[in-house]
Amino acid sequence: MQRFQQYINGEFEDGSGRFESLDPATATPWAEMPEAREADVDRAVNAAEAALLEGNWAAMTATQRGKLLYRLADLVAANAPKLAELETRDTGKIIRETSAQIAYVADYYRYYAGLADKIEGSFLSIDKPDMDVWLRREPVGVVAAIVPWNSQLFLSAVKLGPALAAGCTLVVKASEDGPAPLLEFARLVHEAGFPAGVVNIITGFGPSCGSALTRHPKIAHIAFTGGPGTAAAVVRNSAENLASTSLELGGKSPFVVFADADLESAANAQVAGIFAATGQSCVAGSRLIVEASIKDRFLAILKAKAEAIRIGSPLDMATEVGPLCTERQRALIEKTVQSSLDVGARLVTGGGRPKQEGYFFTPTILDCDGVVSPSVETELFGPVLSVLSFETEADAVRLANDTRYGLAAGVFTQNLTRAHRMTKRIRAGIVWVNTYRAVSPIAPFGGFGQSGHGREGGLQAALDYTRTKTVWVRTSDDPIPDPFVMR
Repeated sequence: MQRFQQYINGEFEDGSGRFESLDPATATPWAEMPEAREADVDRAVNAAEAALLEGNWAAMTATQRGKLLYRLADLVAANAPKLAELETRDTGKIIRETSAQIAYVADYYRYYAGLADKIEGSFLSIDKPDMDVWLRREPVGVVAAIVPWNSQLFLSAVKLGPALAAGCTLVVKASEDGPAPLLEFARLVHEAGFPAGVVNIITGFGPSCGSALTRHPKIAHIAFTGGPGTAAAVVRNSAENLASTSLELGGKSPFVVFADADLESAANAQVAGIFAATGQSCVAGSRLIVEASIKDRFLAILKAKAEAIRIGSPLDMATEVGPLCTERQRALIEKTVQSSLDVGARLVTGGGRPKQEGYFFTPTILDCDGVVSPSVETELFGPVLSVLSFETEADAVRLANDTRYGLAAGVFTQNLTRAHRMTKRIRAGIVWVNTYRAVSPIAPFGGFGQSGHGREGGLQAALDYTRTKTVWVRTSDDPIPDPFVMR
């Protein structure tokens, strides 16, 4: 089996423990991973603090930091095939998706490389004649970046990129489910020439690693992507160090299709929105809300497309849907689908395990009209689409907003005024009109409600990794009067 190491203070090392990682396509061990525990976390955070306060990183100009990020971007691009293969092997995400996504990750590092020396302060026109006052933006401090297994090189880039551009140092915790690509990415950080301690990459389990990291007294900011339950624990831990938090927590995103939409285009977007990445995406369009007059026609199109999807080895470029990452995720999906059928949901297609070994589940469509279906409410993180219908625009808005989440939404219509109304009325951090799952390093990404707070991507993300310092300079040469002498 392959053997991976953690990266602390510029050194590759074994963790306090070891654990096996399973190949989701075969359900068998394929690699040994380092398990970081509290002592490892403490060393990593201390290394990050030392790099922040002293040494080469602390002395670098913003332009120099940007040049390191450019170098890292080039290395990511050059090593994208290897990183993609590792991510596919360790998580089951198909190679055609990991290859395309990791190649684009380099653009995120390039964006923040160019932004590093554009993070500016300001001069205040103060109301006192003998004072000059200005604002400096300085790094927030040591950042704990906690990244899930899905799209982990992308989800780490939207944390590392802005944090490094702002001058922060980081301890990155990769998920214990599929950490191989992030541990390999550490070698690119090392090769790029970042000073020791600036970026530390570890993996481990919640109680012994994640908890120790998020409550560590030297952590100033926690950037977390994951589920609301774990996020609640992260926030509770942050009460011990008063770290600021940015939370990206997934969703149960509505995909609204009006009768005037281009149905073929909408169907292709819906298939990509729920079955791409085997549905294991925080923005998966898992709730189809379709106008009643076209529901049967649209479902027929979707059913045909879903049943034509090629299920197979994630390392095969012809595969369109691969396995789920873990057996526990498949068990949750199977239980929820069955519970939905028990209360009256209608199975349109799928709903079971295909013939392949590993953690596979067939692309599934459930017609949930007229029933209170668990599949409509639960973020399944799998290839399951729940379908509801509406008669009026107001009904569509009500159904779209009938969720505790608020990350993303899709609206398909040829009516421009309706599209504008819908973008205003849907409560979500991202609304796509006549498209879905489009991302860019220039555009902020984040949600409302149980989908979290804070934004990743864009200029604001870099500013969120800074704190403002107010500097007062007295410009008068006159001595300050003795405050206790009456005049």
